[in-house]
Amino acid sequence: MKKKVLIMGAAGRDFHNFNVYFRDNEAYEVLAFTATQIPDIDDRKYPAELAGKLYPAGIPIFPEEQLVSLIKKLDIDTVVFAYSDVPHEYVMHKASLVNALGADFQLMGAHTKIKTSKPLVTVCATRTGCGKSQTTRAVIKALKAKGRRVVSIRHPMPYGDLVAQKVQRFATLADLEKHNCTIEEMEEYEPHIAMGSVIYAGVDYGAILAEAEKEADVIIWDGGNNDIPFYTSDNKVDIVVLDPHRAGHEISYYPGETNLRAADVIVINKIDSADFDDIQEVRDNILEFNPKAIVIDGASPLTVTDPSVIRGKRVLCVEDGPTLTHGEMAYGAGIIAAHKYGCADLVDPRDQAVGTIEDTFEKYPDIGVLLPAMGYGKQQMTDLEKTIDDVDCDSVIIATPIDLNRIIKINKPNTRVMYDLQEIGAPTIADVLAKF
Repeated sequence: MKKKVLIMGAAGRDFHNFNVYFRDNEAYEVLAFTATQIPDIDDRKYPAELAGKLYPAGIPIFPEEQLVSLIKKLDIDTVVFAYSDVPHEYVMHKASLVNALGADFQLMGAHTKIKTSKPLVTVCATRTGCGKSQTTRAVIKALKAKGRRVVSIRHPMPYGDLVAQKVQRFATLADLEKHNCTIEEMEEYEPHIAMGSVIYAGVDYGAILAEAEKEADVIIWDGGNNDIPFYTSDNKVDIVVLDPHRAGHEISYYPGETNLRAADVIVINKIDSADFDDIQEVRDNILEFNPKAIVIDGASPLTVTDPSVIRGKRVLCVEDGPTLTHGEMAYGAGIIAAHKYGCADLVDPRDQAVGTIEDTFEKYPDIGVLLPAMGYGKQQMTDLEKTIDDVDCDSVIIATPIDLNRIIKINKPNTRVMYDLQEIGAPTIADVLAKF
């Protein structure tokens, strides 16, 4: 008899686990996905075109709020937990709930990794917003300097037409428009395009790997949402980024601790702006949980396009959305830049927040005095633009990985904050990759 399965996810690892392990496995019947973290992905369907011959009608996706009723109604045998960047306690509360309802609770990892014949560098993190993307860019630069043909594959962000997003290749800005990218997607893909590098993403990571291998000497896994890698290789280096601004999270979040324990190389980022005691706590945890790892000290020095827009002004800081929401940071590069360049005051946008932006503040009440650049769809982009327009401030600090002026209209003086990884002392990324 087939085991009845429900997969809890957020339009990422849930689809990957299904594709790799369950899609053609006749021992199981996946009856439903549940969705959380990402707006507007529930009440949809994982389409038949991707679900395979065993699922000619596709698989429904429900809000996670319906988990209890779905387990009872569908007589579920096993619930697979398949999303990330959550506290250990949160995971075990879900496990306890599922077990109390008579179903097994499962976490999947090694059996969902696809093997590549190419050398592989994975770049992951212990929390969202640690600085993984800038570390990935440093890896690309180091490999390109050695003459390698580098292709990156990004952790999934398929929020639109899943069939159309099966395999996505980004090499030009036109590709962002072609694939109807959200702000969150553009923040990840555009920096690669700017440095002349190719990056893939999508839904089917077996098909994606097959395409990427055609044009690469080395594959880079650009991991998102502190998930574990989707790929493995006989020739690989696993790099993991830690954030001392959230000291202790590296051993208290899932699957961030998994990444910490599995890392060959650990980058302690943001040393330039973190407290000494927090940096030392991170070092102590590395020594306890992965003493064999190579440790690189890193900083994220800020550059601002026009400091005069900040100095003496009442400023609105617009920061990277996911870092502030499920990443749980109360501040980011924009706030640091505001203080560094002498703003007169930080303006709280809450009273002017509209629509989905207001909803975001209600869902994540601990967001600091700043505006998360939420843009999971056109409505959120419209709400973000109106919120900025309505806020009573002198100027706007844009601390997102892309220039929001290209996406929305900002009718106030504004300046961008940019940051790259800067290794401190030795070893460096290039030193590590030289051995690889």
